[in-house]
Amino acid sequence: MKKSILFVLAILGVVGALGAAYLFGRTPQTLAPAFAPASSTYDNAIYANGIIESEQSGGSNIVIYPQVSGPVTQVWVHEGQTVERGMPLVMIDDALPRANFELAQANMTTARDQYNKRLASYAIDPKSISKDTLDTARDTAAQAQSALKVSTVALAQYVVKAPANGVIMAINSTVGSYVSSQGAYDPYTQGFSPLLIMSADQEHLAVRCYVDEILIARLPSPDHIRAQMLIHGTDIKVPLEFVRVQPYVSPKIELSNQRQEKVDLRVLAVIFRFDKKDLPRVYPGQLVDVFIGQK
Repeated sequence: MKKSILFVLAILGVVGALGAAYLFGRTPQTLAPAFAPASSTYDNAIYANGIIESEQSGGSNIVIYPQVSGPVTQVWVHEGQTVERGMPLVMIDDALPRANFELAQANMTTARDQYNKRLASYAIDPKSISKDTLDTARDTAAQAQSALKVSTVALAQYVVKAPANGVIMAINSTVGSYVSSQGAYDPYTQGFSPLLIMSADQEHLAVRCYVDEILIARLPSPDHIRAQMLIHGTDIKVPLEFVRVQPYVSPKIELSNQRQEKVDLRVLAVIFRFDKKDLPRVYPGQLVDVFIGQK
């Protein structure tokens, strides 16, 4: 009886071993890739990391910092909104500068009234008031008017306005949050961010490419340069138009985490542009692959 049980168990062990060998020895079927890996259509090309940004004559996106400090009381715009130059965007608590403005208004009214009275008296009878007293009243009125101009400018700084036509890409504060000339504090990164980030007109966008310093010598001349952008997660390839080279080689910043981290590599920034009308799902800040070739 015991021999029969051992015999059955031995057979089951052999069958199990053969089954496991079959299962683990099979070559799994390779799944088709969701999209083709990045590749160049040029015979000779330089690869570069790129980041999409708004098209500017200089610099990248428009970053807006307030000139004064205080809690935000109103936000008049929303992300994605198109704005025009001079349009109010955010208001900061202006109770103190408004009080100073009203005081300056009252002082100017009083000084001007005193000057007008002395001027009228002097016009009726020049001997009723001395010329020195009249001049002092005139100077006091002029000083009061200048003080009013200063308080007007100070009050206007508490309304943050759009510096150019464009699109609001990010608002990094909300009503009740405290902001300063350093921007808005971000509790996640524990650093300061611009109060608002704007882009210019988004009919065209720019691509800032970072070319490794060892590949700079292989860059074609500006008249013969061409490039192609590949959007991550798709098979879309977009031809790029060369704009300019930023003539400054700088340490590369990790694009995945831009909080002061740098790597031991220096890069040259090359800027291209493209038409966005056929690419509605492309946004500033998006990372792309770029291949730079020669015409």
